[in-house]
Amino acid sequence: MLKSLYNWTLSMASHRHALWVLAFVAFIESSVFPIPPDVLMIPMIIARPSRAFLIAAIATVASVAGGLLGYWIGAGAFELVGRPVLEFYGKDAYFAEFSARYAEFGAWAVLIAGVTPFPYKVITILSGATALSLPVFIVASIIARALRFFIVAALLWKFGAPIRDFIEKRLGLVFIVFVVLLVGGFYAVRFL
Repeated sequence: MLKSLYNWTLSMASHRHALWVLAFVAFIESSVFPIPPDVLMIPMIIARPSRAFLIAAIATVASVAGGLLGYWIGAGAFELVGRPVLEFYGKDAYFAEFSARYAEFGAWAVLIAGVTPFPYKVITILSGATALSLPVFIVASIIARALRFFIVAALLWKFGAPIRDFIEKRLGLVFIVFVVLLVGGFYAVRFL
């Protein structure tokens, strides 16, 4: 099933309404859909590099809006929708432990999930379920999603198709290393 969803998502990159499809995929990916918007963004930007930053902006706005839906699912429909989504991603067992520490590190969790391969939808739902401050959630989501999508867009705009393999296979690792260094730096400044 995931392979067919992936193939459908990829096929939409050349559709005449690709920007609308991207907005839809970015929106639902932030709350329930398993395929990230990058699958659409990459071929769209390679085909029309002049639209790279428009594509990144649409993905960012739609993703943050979808994150608000995920937040609402966590806050108002956790048992009905949120828990099954967490179970699908294998994250339901961590909920009790995670929610106990989430209030303290919620903004960081949103930032980390927003730029790394960790499923952002899990964090959006947990943010609502644990009642993370909505303004904090929104600001962290905007920063994280813009960082992720605009870096991908900038790399594709500058280097084109040759950078595609790097983005698809290694950019997630680069983001993880970046986040570890960033958090480590803040930790060092705060406690050393």
